Amino acid sequence: MDSIETVASREIYRNSWFSLREDDIRRPDGSNGIYTVVDRPTYALVIAQDGDRFHLVEQFRYPLGRRRWEFPQGTAPDLQDLEPTALAERELREETGLRAESLTVLGHLDLAPGLSSQRGWVFHATGITEGEHDREHEEQDMHSAWFDRTEVERMMRDREITDAQSIAAYALLLLSEQQR
Repeated sequence: MDSIETVASREIYRNSWFSLREDDIRRPDGSNGIYTVVDRPTYALVIAQDGDRFHLVEQFRYPLGRRRWEFPQGTAPDLQDLEPTALAERELREETGLRAESLTVLGHLDLAPGLSSQRGWVFHATGITEGEHDREHEEQDMHSAWFDRTEVERMMRDREITDAQSIAAYALLLLSEQQR
């Protein structure tokens, strides 16, 4: 055996955003163990760009007890698993009111592979049209604004943007720009 085998699995908690399961496992050396996994549907993160400006959202992140700026991102309600481009369009419109003429996949991110099964798609949105947001009730404290590239990078350096997915997504954007 060269990988971990799941011997048994049981769901121990579920709500509208995630489920928590506990797996009995057998390691490659034959020893037994337990692994707890947070299961969440695939998310989409969208880097909306208009010229040298990027659109960010800010909201209170309860587990951190702080407000944080990040790129728009999220999952579909009720643990739905939407097609990635449709999910990206939905999240962008919902959180910011923006619509994109073009959505290009920049890559994939695993949220926290030692803890969660959640994976994400990173999109670059261009050809932006502004409109009214349609935020979920939980997002009522959300703000959004445009920032130029210099300001976004300063915010990352100065720990105003600390969201790991946003920083990793920005790195994917920079890599894609190098290929052009």
